[in-house]
Amino acid sequence: MTHADSQSPIIQIQNISKRIGSKTIIDHLSFDVPRGEVFGFLGPNGAGKTTTIRMMVGLMSITEGDIRIGGQSIRTHFEQAIRHVGAIVENPEMYKFLSGYHNLVHYARMIPGINAERIQEVITLVGMENRIHDKVKTYSLGMRQRLGIAQAMLHKPSVLILDEPTNGLDPAGIRELRDHLRKLTREDGISVIVSSHLLSEMELMCDRVAIIQNGKLIDVRQIKEFVQAESRQRVAFEVEPMDQATALLDESRTEVKAEVEGRELIMSLDRKQISAWNKRFVEAGVHVYGIRAATKSLEDQFLEMTGSDQIA
Repeated sequence: MTHADSQSPIIQIQNISKRIGSKTIIDHLSFDVPRGEVFGFLGPNGAGKTTTIRMMVGLMSITEGDIRIGGQSIRTHFEQAIRHVGAIVENPEMYKFLSGYHNLVHYARMIPGINAERIQEVITLVGMENRIHDKVKTYSLGMRQRLGIAQAMLHKPSVLILDEPTNGLDPAGIRELRDHLRKLTREDGISVIVSSHLLSEMELMCDRVAIIQNGKLIDVRQIKEFVQAESRQRVAFEVEPMDQATALLDESRTEVKAEVEGRELIMSLDRKQISAWNKRFVEAGVHVYGIRAATKSLEDQFLEMTGSDQIA
């Protein structure tokens, strides 16, 4: 792989639309998925996440636009494009009365060039050495999910696509899955696309997220942009009288942005400014009854961006 290749996005979604009859499900969607990241695809149920993923893996035709994977077009060079992809769309199919190992062997027979050594590699990759010879019916949902990932990884894909992988998992299972996905991107340079309607999971799992609603892209953001930068934070001062506090702000002619919410004055400040403003208020005879961090939660930002209350 050339240096230019390693810098180019692993997936390019290029102005795709999906119409069924007169209904537009996906509406001119475009975004890039960088290499070596866990990329989240976030939106309410019915936003079009699964439809987009189905188009990515060739389970559904594209009405308009194109998807390129590893530089190859899904529309014109499907086999070359899909070679880069491992995917779990819907639930991974398993033979419950066979062991995890025999499930992998059975699946490997369908893919040319997979030997016993590669099977062992993926077992280690997903950390299933201790349970791989047990029957699948004895596995927890999290273990089945891991076996599904092992199966999807057999042919050494560059990108792993998981549609709602945390459905039905308990918090420990989600943490386990998150750690494995991070390991795959950090140690093996694999790109992972994860869809979800749950912001809290995305915050824990992803490097960046594309937010989709009603088949349209709202935004693509790095998770760290969501979580307020360390240097400046939103701080709520509970003050009285409010008009005196705001007058003080106006007089200071600073660039500090402030908004009044009830009895609180919300300001965007760095650490030193917090104590400086506290001192200034007190010296001017403004009573300060409380100071607290007022960082917007991911949910608040999501609702602000989408203008929606449909999180789940």
